[in-house]
Amino acid sequence: MEEFHRIRRLPPYVFEEVNRAKAIARNRGADIIDLGMGNPDLPAPAHVIEKLKETVGKPRTDRYSASRGIAGLRRAQAAYYARRFGVKLNPETHIVATLGSKEGFANVAQAITAPGDVILVPNPSYPIHAFGFLMAGGVIRSVQSEPTPAFFDALERAIIHSIPKPIAVIVCYPSNPTAYVADLEFYKDLIPFAKKHGVFVLSDLAYAEVFFDNNPPPSVLQVAGAMDVAVEFTSLSKTYSMPGWRIGFAVGNERIIAALSRVKSYLDYGAFTPIQVAATAALNGPDDCIREMRETYKRRRDVLVESFGRAGWEIPPPRASMFAWAPIPETFQSLGSVEFSTLLVEKAEVAVSPGIGFGEYGEGYVRIALVENEQRIRQAARNVRRFLETAPEKLHNVLPLAKRR
Repeated sequence: MEEFHRIRRLPPYVFEEVNRAKAIARNRGADIIDLGMGNPDLPAPAHVIEKLKETVGKPRTDRYSASRGIAGLRRAQAAYYARRFGVKLNPETHIVATLGSKEGFANVAQAITAPGDVILVPNPSYPIHAFGFLMAGGVIRSVQSEPTPAFFDALERAIIHSIPKPIAVIVCYPSNPTAYVADLEFYKDLIPFAKKHGVFVLSDLAYAEVFFDNNPPPSVLQVAGAMDVAVEFTSLSKTYSMPGWRIGFAVGNERIIAALSRVKSYLDYGAFTPIQVAATAALNGPDDCIREMRETYKRRRDVLVESFGRAGWEIPPPRASMFAWAPIPETFQSLGSVEFSTLLVEKAEVAVSPGIGFGEYGEGYVRIALVENEQRIRQAARNVRRFLETAPEKLHNVLPLAKRR
């Protein structure tokens, strides 16, 4: 049966092979330590849950809500940007609430992309950054994802050699999956560059509050004039451990926000009103829960780096995000990230995400999510150690002889 046009534009889901291996292992009773999906395991703050309970069942809360977010929620997001970044936003024209930042990216792609429009996307990068625009009929041109001077060289080449000229560039710092972090000087170079070449900047700042070195990641909107060309996406999923609540925001350039709001008005009626009220309480409430979240992920990061290092797998410590971007151990490099990740599930009962799933330049790496407690991470390290020590003999028919010497 022939696939539909938009489905044909999507590549095979490369995580599926690892998912199948997990399902098979669990069916036989294996206790898989799943460090694959970035699905926060921490509880949502108690005061947020209480506000949700308080609001559910009140008059009118079961009715359709506001597609672009209730007024109080948009005001709370504006207050957050003023506190955190010193950025002044108009809740009426600069902010729209989204069903998570992922939905925000998908719908902004529908809002601004004409068939054949070129979008510059970091590679490796979170899949929706590319596939949202592919599904909208756009064309993706990859650029490197590390925020160095070479990033701008790659952008310059892409703009010169792309026909038609690109309409937007996507940035994501702290990055999913690589955990790269950009400083404000990077954005001070990016905004003039975007204006010079007439491209929009779409910034994914979902991990703004998950940082470990007392150096909070900046917002692109802190740069003078950024509002002319930039829109930024944030989320409550990681900051407040509310991934299933599906609340995020797009903020910035009025033209893009207006277009996104109009598209959303045809597609949804907004999140359930009590969830929006509870999200407002999160943004307006105490931030001790954010500090506790940050400290938890830092402890997990430190345990991961230390225990996996002793197991024989050196993992660079991420400065931010809830992920480690780990090079595949040298013995297994020739297998590729999908086969290596599948072997980890089958032989070590540990699941990670293959780097190729985030773009062709993610090959040779895996993404490890800090979504298990410290005890489970140490257990994963013990499993990995046994796997690394025994694999050269047990997998002699899989691993090339040259790599085993």
